[in-house]
Amino acid sequence: MKITFIGGGNMAVALIGGLRRQGFSAAAIQVVEPFAEARDKLSENFGVRCAASVDAAALNCEVLVLAVKPQQMKDAVAPLAGKLSGQLVVSIAAGLRMVDMARWLGGYCKLVRCMPNTPALIGAGITALCADPSVDLEGRQNAEKVLRAVGATLWIDDEAKMDAVTAVSGSGPAYVFYFLEAMEAAGLKLGFDAATARQLAVETFIGAAKLASDSPESLATLRTRVTSKGGTTEAALNAFDAGGVAAGIARGIAAADARGRELGELLGKD
Repeated sequence: MKITFIGGGNMAVALIGGLRRQGFSAAAIQVVEPFAEARDKLSENFGVRCAASVDAAALNCEVLVLAVKPQQMKDAVAPLAGKLSGQLVVSIAAGLRMVDMARWLGGYCKLVRCMPNTPALIGAGITALCADPSVDLEGRQNAEKVLRAVGATLWIDDEAKMDAVTAVSGSGPAYVFYFLEAMEAAGLKLGFDAATARQLAVETFIGAAKLASDSPESLATLRTRVTSKGGTTEAALNAFDAGGVAAGIARGIAAADARGRELGELLGKD
């Protein structure tokens, strides 16, 4: 399978690095990247062919990965319109709907829309994928091969849910950092130095997330097991409930979902 990336930014770098670690040859990967400095780094680090613009060689592939910012997508795909002949087009741009990308590609619909998150930069991401009905099983498998290079994957059948995916997991790392900041700040108030407060917060989060990942039990069960009646954990959770923490998180994710739909409308305008 030959893969061409349109855009050579951070997520493209993460995907290329993951693919190379999984055994993909440098000869099977190309990048179209307008900035010379970025092209030089990609060639130096991964040995892949880079071009400043879309050429015949770049189109000689089975998969095209659109790895540019949503605001730049329309201009970035313009050189592809009318030139595609069976390639699977995979977009990792947040918010952009397949119907709009298909229109910009001159009616080309062999598309998979993906929503990775930033832990993909260290190979620990989660990516949701949604395919146009025209994409066959092989196309879905090829899209999954690319995104599995940076973490776990799952399929969403209804594209309308992709904004909710963005609200939960795409934006989710920021929620984790927000909570970690609050834990670190609380540790500082309790007398720890900055390094210790940060380590206690981060390592606790890593361990708890790993425990949840490895356990078949519900999150509620895992929480209950840590919460002794009348103990310190119960006191903290009661304070969270009194402060509306869980409800606030739900409102925040709902707001992100609503904003995602708004941005989809805005970004898809001609």
